[in-house]
Amino acid sequence: MEVQATPQCSVQWANESLELLPEHALWWPKAHTLFIADLHLGKSASYRQFGLPVPSGSTQDNLQRMTRLVDRYAPRQIVCLGDFMHAATGRTPMVLQALRAWRDRHDTVGITLVRGNHDLHAGDPPPDLGIEVLNEPWLMGPFAACHHPQIHATHFVLAGHTHPVVNLHGAARDRLRLPCFVKDERQATLPAFGSFTGGHPVELHPRRLLYAVGGGRVWAIPPPAPDTFE
Repeated sequence: MEVQATPQCSVQWANESLELLPEHALWWPKAHTLFIADLHLGKSASYRQFGLPVPSGSTQDNLQRMTRLVDRYAPRQIVCLGDFMHAATGRTPMVLQALRAWRDRHDTVGITLVRGNHDLHAGDPPPDLGIEVLNEPWLMGPFAACHHPQIHATHFVLAGHTHPVVNLHGAARDRLRLPCFVKDERQATLPAFGSFTGGHPVELHPRRLLYAVGGGRVWAIPPPAPDTFE
């Protein structure tokens, strides 16, 4: 079955118009709000603290991608759905200096962090960055901003945490593994924003909608036929 692609994908969730962006972010035009999840800033620095030969530059890459989003959409606020920093060992002077320089450049944008499991160990961002830090769920309009995917009694959940990816199968033994947005009943999960993160394959289900990200586009994946499942 063919898959249709657009640079970004328009969806209607909780009766709101949203845009799924190829930059692994979600844009809520009505509220001028960007949602991102799982930056894991300082992750490569944390690994190098333990002597592992991982490449540097992931923090700068993440911040540059955020800058491009801010320049393009001019958001009033950015909501990070958890795991802003990766670990306490990643809070190096170089990482914090890069983060402060980025914040100085975009000091008019409100930033809210909904704490994730890594934030509990890494600690909150330094207070001088002006980032509001809250526990999940944070209710905003019809949405519950969370880190962990879950069902909320009254609000549609936007979450991260699982770093979802989808495995696509082509001709012969061709396989492609791509980050994806996941839409389930009353909740959606964003792909990890951080460039130095792993991914966990998403289980296919007839009532689950997947939107893969690849080649600078968001690809809507048709759900499998119900008769392929018992």
